Amino acid sequence: MDLSDAVRSKIEDYVNGHRVVLFMKGTRQQPMCGFSSKTVAALDSVLPEYLTVNVLDDPEVREGIKAFGNWPTIPQLYIDGELMGGCDIVLNMLNSGELHQSLGVDAPDRTPPEVNITDAAAEKIGEVLEGHPGVGLFFNIDANWDARFDMGAPQGHEIVSKSNGIEVHMDLGTAQRARGATIDWVSNVRGEGLTIDLPGAPAPVTQMSVQELAERLKADNITVVDVRGDAERALASLEGALVLDRETMAKLEAMPKDTGLAFLCHHGNASMGAAEYFRKKGFTDVANVAGGINAWSLEVDSSVPTY
Repeated sequence: MDLSDAVRSKIEDYVNGHRVVLFMKGTRQQPMCGFSSKTVAALDSVLPEYLTVNVLDDPEVREGIKAFGNWPTIPQLYIDGELMGGCDIVLNMLNSGELHQSLGVDAPDRTPPEVNITDAAAEKIGEVLEGHPGVGLFFNIDANWDARFDMGAPQGHEIVSKSNGIEVHMDLGTAQRARGATIDWVSNVRGEGLTIDLPGAPAPVTQMSVQELAERLKADNITVVDVRGDAERALASLEGALVLDRETMAKLEAMPKDTGLAFLCHHGNASMGAAEYFRKKGFTDVANVAGGINAWSLEVDSSVPTY
């Protein structure tokens, strides 16, 4: 693609006007692809503030940034006007400590976490690894606290914990989230496999009754977020509830992680996804309103219409 002077100037304004700029799909609060999400998570673990540019909002920038740095994929990270690279490079920089150095922040804590692998789990893992020299067990816990195991060749920059004769290789983010983890092997009616207990994971989303919500509202210690669209809210609404849009997303994510949040929809189904999103962002007092606005109308305030 030929890069016009106007598009080049726009990109240069971003790159030269801010020390750290991430060109990505979506926003920092709502990444729209897995690679952008991983890159944001890496930067968030190191830096509190940086600029993101949503290329989905500007097709000219989306194509122009590829020509600007001669880099074919998105996301792209620039630091001090220099292109660092995409997702894989940023993750490698994070795990090696190079990202911290480039940003001028303290080196990361690379202390291996204590991980407990039970006898049953160690036996099964050992059976899988047997006969595969040079292959290691990799443990990954992403920014949403979703955990998985993989096998592969160690690259040398991993953080390694050892338990019950098994070495577990982790990236930096996983090591920080894995402290105190217990890995077990279970067999029940649903099958058998490894289970993972993560003490540091955010508490699960609670199902809050509308009566409990009324009590919390009276005590003024809960923020209600309505995830429904304009048409449904026009039919029935809860006074004081926030509308879930981009502005609200940014506002909520800036709140202290112990802020009480209750998510509301029509019957309590669609709101569960939003509640789970904020739980995975580290909020510790997150609830889904069981029965939604319909239950509120039937059980708390009959002046709110049903539909």
